[in-house]
Amino acid sequence: MDYLNAIIFGIVQGITEFLPISSSGHLIVLHNFLDIPIKNELNFDVILHLASLIAVVGYFYNDILKLINGFFDFKNKGQSFRLSWFIIIATIPAAVFGFFLEDLIETVLRSLWVVVVMLIFIGILFIFAEKLSKNNKNLASLNCKKSILIGLAQALALIPGTSRSGVTIIAGMFLGLKKIDAIRLSFLMSIPIIAGANIIKLPQIIQSALTLNEIIILIIACIATFASSILTIKYFLKFAQVCSFAFFAYYRFILAFILMAFIILK
Repeated sequence: MDYLNAIIFGIVQGITEFLPISSSGHLIVLHNFLDIPIKNELNFDVILHLASLIAVVGYFYNDILKLINGFFDFKNKGQSFRLSWFIIIATIPAAVFGFFLEDLIETVLRSLWVVVVMLIFIGILFIFAEKLSKNNKNLASLNCKKSILIGLAQALALIPGTSRSGVTIIAGMFLGLKKIDAIRLSFLMSIPIIAGANIIKLPQIIQSALTLNEIIILIIACIATFASSILTIKYFLKFAQVCSFAFFAYYRFILAFILMAFIILK
């Protein structure tokens, strides 16, 4: 059962990291329902995010190479140069808030009630974004101001139940980006922020002296996360071109009400 639960955790992480329904919120819910013999649940979740990071890097490998090359192209300052710097700028707010509010995020905010509130709030924003956004601009329209605004939105995703991908996609749509461009930007923005979170937590994870069974569980969960992440990225990009995001809003509302009933009746 431990290994089966590890697979379930991995699949849920891979799907919810890239769909706008909150991976952290779903993992907190799973920890309340499924037993898994890991001493530190937060470190376990961080490692699963690392597997999602490897998946998104693999999927957008060519895009990332262009951004890396463009980052140093101070002479021509083409689109890759601009986009790479805008992604870094957009990462700063979440990095700053995460650094100074780490204890609050890891203790007080890891609550089912917090997850419920944010599931509903972001769901409402999705409905408004679908109705009000113009969806007529591409990534070339990004500038420093828009990058900061999207970065501030990404910082909000430090609250469980928000959805990092969801809130950055919403911000992009409100700023006029086409849905597919908002999604691609969101996925690319996930790379530095997830990498940074893993770098910060790495010393603590190394010092935690994992047992052999914990290592096996982590490996199984990471493989499941990687596989489900790749599939989710691929099909979400196709889904977004033809379908409304209202579907995800309604899913968030339903999950929130189920969790509310669970909390009240528990």
